[in-house]
Amino acid sequence: MPSNTLVIVESPAKARTLKKILGQRYVVKASMGHVRDLPKSRMGVDIDEDFKPEYILVRGKGKIVKELREASSKADRMLIASDPDREGEAIAWHLAELLNIDSDAPCRIRMYEITAKEVKEAVKNPQAIDMDKVYAQQARRLLDRLVGYSLSPLLWSKVRSGLSAGRVQSVALRLICEREAEIEAFRPEEYWLLDVEATSDDGRSYLLRLEKKDGKALVVKSESEAEAIEKSLKGLALVVRSFTSKEGKRSPLPPFKTSTLQQEAARRLGFSPQRTMRVAQSLYEGVDIKGRGPLGLITYMRTDSLRVAAEAIESVRSYIGAAFGDKYLPQKPHYYVSKGRTQDAHEAVRPTDVALTPGSVKEDLTRDQFRLYDLIWRRFVASQMAPSSIARSSIVVEAGPYSLKQSGATLLFEGWGALWPLDLKEDEVPPAKEGELLRQGDVHKEQRFTKPPARYSDSSLVKVLEEKGIGRPSTYAVIVQTLYDRDYVAKSDDKKLIPTELGRVVNDFLVRHFPDVVDVSFTAQMEEQLDQVEGGNVEWLKVIKDFWNRFSKVLSEVKRAAESVSLPDRAVGEACPQCGAPLVVKRGRYGEFVACSAYPKCTYTRPILQEIGVSCPVCGDGKVVRRKSKKGRTFYGCSRYPDCKFTSWDPPTGERCPACGGYVVLKGRSKTPTCSSCGHKGLADEIA
Repeated sequence: MPSNTLVIVESPAKARTLKKILGQRYVVKASMGHVRDLPKSRMGVDIDEDFKPEYILVRGKGKIVKELREASSKADRMLIASDPDREGEAIAWHLAELLNIDSDAPCRIRMYEITAKEVKEAVKNPQAIDMDKVYAQQARRLLDRLVGYSLSPLLWSKVRSGLSAGRVQSVALRLICEREAEIEAFRPEEYWLLDVEATSDDGRSYLLRLEKKDGKALVVKSESEAEAIEKSLKGLALVVRSFTSKEGKRSPLPPFKTSTLQQEAARRLGFSPQRTMRVAQSLYEGVDIKGRGPLGLITYMRTDSLRVAAEAIESVRSYIGAAFGDKYLPQKPHYYVSKGRTQDAHEAVRPTDVALTPGSVKEDLTRDQFRLYDLIWRRFVASQMAPSSIARSSIVVEAGPYSLKQSGATLLFEGWGALWPLDLKEDEVPPAKEGELLRQGDVHKEQRFTKPPARYSDSSLVKVLEEKGIGRPSTYAVIVQTLYDRDYVAKSDDKKLIPTELGRVVNDFLVRHFPDVVDVSFTAQMEEQLDQVEGGNVEWLKVIKDFWNRFSKVLSEVKRAAESVSLPDRAVGEACPQCGAPLVVKRGRYGEFVACSAYPKCTYTRPILQEIGVSCPVCGDGKVVRRKSKKGRTFYGCSRYPDCKFTSWDPPTGERCPACGGYVVLKGRSKTPTCSSCGHKGLADEIA
């Protein structure tokens, strides 16, 4: 065994975990993510030289690379342990290039869960860097750069300066804009529901929905029609024509993959995709667990696979039998297969040790970590539990020419529902005999209107992106966040995505002039080609050349012939306090602000203050609002400024520290509740 092995990972948290697992003979250093990338100030792709990328050191990484070189000069062996996906493989290759490590040598270790067994096994079996994965990541990076750095300047000249376009984000924006157009074009149609109360001689009660007349489906379209049916129903005998009850099984849901994890975290925890992945990364990289030391609590969280290792299935079945009993343990394990295209490179997202229940590690986790781990743990264990047993029953009643029905469900055995909500929304229907007469009670009429298609939420957008083959597990969160960052979409009061006026104008321009680039099918085909590159079946350069040959011709024509588009200012509905002209919303380099429409004759401006729903912790009278510094960084201040000079880089929660009384803020990327005065952390439970 070498006496001194250098292991390079991306993050300090992962470095700490590996160091404690591997021991003193290993030096573990963090690269802090990518060390080389394309330059931000220019395209960085030499089109005339076979699209040769210009890689430079990421700004601020000079010191880190110097430290890594010094450490490598003292090492007998070097291993690169970046994440086991395309992005991680590219990081490994860039590090190898900078540190003069032979990419074909066994220098790469991949860990799909950061546990002592997995880490030590990976170290024993290093492999060469997978250049097909590197080329796939490079191809994606160059495609995105070619599109972004070609279309963005075009948008600056034709629409407005400071705008951006992206190969995948623009397709996502198109989906949102098209859904909004459907909603705006929708014309609701009126219809009425009629429910009849009914009871039996022995006191059983029913609420029967009118469904048919003369054996045909009945749609009641007006109040007068509903009233006429109500009158004709009164006095008619209610005769039970059938009652059926059928027992069925409901199989458990599969464990999480990236997209479903993001969807359920949004639905049940209110997490954005980016927040979900940030917390999941911390659970994967490792947490100090009392009595166990540093441990990665979940497997790798960027995956499109539902596959589970045989060892993990055996472990969870043992746990289910011991914790719930044999009744909850199916005779055979459940096996799941992902629908559609899947790389199947990793397992599903699951706990690395099912014996570490959420309750047993709660004290070692932040609030966000606990909630997400609890979600992942429950979903995984439930996925291997026995099916639930449900009796579905329905009663059909005739009243003259009318047919009425009530359906319901009864839970007979909860099965996997012991850990995961079954979401049964139907009530039990009491049994009835064919030919039985029921007494008619009140008739309830309810007016309704057909509804337009729903706007996308963060989670439903991720779902449709996956269904249509747009993006991959590692990109979903970035796609959604980019749309917010560019101010192309905003959230409605019910947290749904609405395209902004800016987003609509940009989308209209791109759809009109670059229909292929923002075409869903075309983008999905590009993703397939990148998968082919990763599989070693297609040369990365061919993918780039084929795309550029088509794209560049259209780009040249649009630059020459496309007309400029004016972006209308949005009226505020107020008059300028200086000159009386209407105030409008304008956008500058630091975001939107209110300005006088008579500019440059009148230079009145004021910031747009976004309240976060918390009173000022200093004066108590003002509201905490988001502001921008001169360098564009978000900070928080009092709406009564300059009378109150409260400011904070971190958002206050409105709570007070139980230890010293200082105001609590959400600190860092993990949004950990922390006292601004004494620095006390882990306040979520104490405050609650």
